[in-house]
Amino acid sequence: MSMITRRTALASLLAAPALAPAPALSQASDWRPSQPLRIIVPAAPGGTADISARLLAPYLQTHFGQNCVVENRSGAGGVIGTAEVVRAAPDGLTMLLGNIGPQAIGHSLYRSLPYARDSLLPVSGTVRGPNVLVVHPSVPAKTLPELVAHLKANPGKLSFGSPGVGQSPHLTGVWFNQATGTEAIHIPFRGAGPAAVELVAGNIQYMWDNLTSGIQQIRGGRVRALAVSSADRNPQLPDVPAARETMPELAGFDVNTWFGIFLPAATPRPIAESINRAMKSWSETEEVKARWREMGGVSLYGSLEDYAAFVNGEVEKWASVIRKEGLQLDAG
Repeated sequence: MSMITRRTALASLLAAPALAPAPALSQASDWRPSQPLRIIVPAAPGGTADISARLLAPYLQTHFGQNCVVENRSGAGGVIGTAEVVRAAPDGLTMLLGNIGPQAIGHSLYRSLPYARDSLLPVSGTVRGPNVLVVHPSVPAKTLPELVAHLKANPGKLSFGSPGVGQSPHLTGVWFNQATGTEAIHIPFRGAGPAAVELVAGNIQYMWDNLTSGIQQIRGGRVRALAVSSADRNPQLPDVPAARETMPELAGFDVNTWFGIFLPAATPRPIAESINRAMKSWSETEEVKARWREMGGVSLYGSLEDYAAFVNGEVEKWASVIRKEGLQLDAG
């Protein structure tokens, strides 16, 4: 697992939500729920968060011998679903299948939130995947440096799409423009699908799209892929370079859309450890490995400390990008 390292864990643990002790839990390391489990997804059905939850739920149900249901609580950029889990009893029975939006970007993007960054306990990631820079075939650039040169020759004349203001593809585009000193017009859409339609039609010139949703357009030749946003190339597109390979200005560029399980912050550590162990076994199953390969994703399993360090690093990364952009929205 390349995303999470012990070095970042040591650097970030002081900023992580406290891993609560577990007084009054006998046989704590062998915690098992005595009631049904819920996984709250703060997004609509069908997306990667929902897919992760619906892969995980039946495994936890078998592993713990209790029903495990998935409940979608979409709205307000993930705030509604997140807030429900923050308010839940810290007994391990209510989990959040969180993601980069409400659990990292949102802490800097929104002026006020009904919870703080330490209101949740990170348990483990499920999957991560890059965004991919795709252009309409009419754009003369065949490489990322050529696109940068084209943008600089036409400042403010090209447009890039996204599934919405503050979403990962939008902020990937913002960081890309900041790092390369380029200007482009951002056009937000109501979802990645409508943005992709406009790109294929030539009404926008480029976009950073989630690889999991954009790979079919690339394979169909309807758009041209120039780079992926992750630190390394993606096995699904081995000939497409990582952005940071292509230009010195992008040496620190590393973006992944990611998903993972969180619990209310006061949850005793042995409960979190038990769920983490179950997720480790789940992540090693052939079914899950095959699903992530199909989607162009990579497992994000890590220990409690590793995942807390990863999440805190993401919060800080996006805070810097958002501050520089001067972007602020109202939650709700």
